[in-house]
Amino acid sequence: MKTRVGILYGGKSPEHNVSLSTAMAVMNAIDKTKFDVIPIYITTEGQWIKGERLTGQVTEIKQLQFQSEAKAIIPVALNQTPTAADGKKQEEAAVDVIFPLLHGPNGEDGTVQGLLELLNIPYVGNGVLASAVGMDKVVMKNLFAQAGLRQAKYVSFTKREWSKNEEAAYDKVEQALGYPCFVKPANAGSSVGITKCKRRADLQAAFAEAFKYDRKIIVEEAIVGREIEIGVIGNDDPICSVVGEIVPKKEFYDYQAKYEDGNTELIIPADVTSEQYETIKQMAITAFKALDLSGLVRADFFLGEDGEVYINEINTMPGFTPYSMFPLLWKHSGISYPELIERLVQLAIERHEEKQTITYTFEK
Repeated sequence: MKTRVGILYGGKSPEHNVSLSTAMAVMNAIDKTKFDVIPIYITTEGQWIKGERLTGQVTEIKQLQFQSEAKAIIPVALNQTPTAADGKKQEEAAVDVIFPLLHGPNGEDGTVQGLLELLNIPYVGNGVLASAVGMDKVVMKNLFAQAGLRQAKYVSFTKREWSKNEEAAYDKVEQALGYPCFVKPANAGSSVGITKCKRRADLQAAFAEAFKYDRKIIVEEAIVGREIEIGVIGNDDPICSVVGEIVPKKEFYDYQAKYEDGNTELIIPADVTSEQYETIKQMAITAFKALDLSGLVRADFFLGEDGEVYINEINTMPGFTPYSMFPLLWKHSGISYPELIERLVQLAIERHEEKQTITYTFEK
């Protein structure tokens, strides 16, 4: 019997369109001899729409969003098998596992993961805490510091702090970090709302831009060096891929370079020494365990001009098309795109089965 996989995509997020591209790639690549695929689309308004079981290739994602047989559902219906008027179970059964291909807030941040935990449905990727921490760059970096991981200096601000005294915020950045520096929303991905600043005038515009996407922002010193990434998969015994390097042809790896103009070179495997690779791998594993991650993560690093390795951030739902860095890292490590999808589904089921052994009642 095939495993019924619900592909969850779209969502109320600035990265909605990124999710659509990811979902189409996964639905086309997944092994349909082993899995029944059920598309579940979340609109930008938060409505859930469940489509028919997918049997062929997807040529346009919009066909899955609003196909004639698709119907709006409430999420609790995901773990229920529909019953016909005569009382018999319908052919369309509940999903066995959810693959949340959601990027950014309201999907990658622990919100959907919490819903799936309450419904007791297995799901691919990181749990509630790990997803929330991985989304919040300030909390993430605080935990990196606690784990003793080398990273760039940073400061953070809430929108209220900034609005009460803008000049004091800019003074703090200049005193703690200097220029150049990067201003980012604390809870966003795909380089949304990020600005590189070289002077105070840049800071003023960058703060306003970042606060459009979050109530909290982070400002980081710019590390001069190379951008290195590594993939990690697993639950309690994670393994690492080869490393890759991002060489943006712009000042930094922004949203357009990632998803629109392709103005970036990916080098896989990256040219690093064996000692540097071991350092990156061990730091990635340390971060994975410190944040209680599971399933998959892409860990991003800087390799400084001084030869030192600095962890930048982790991404709990990295870009996942066949041309994204994470799947390409695993392809060069011997795991194809369809195999990677299958392995992640297996890890989700294993983690769920482990949770079922926990006792949720207490008797004296």
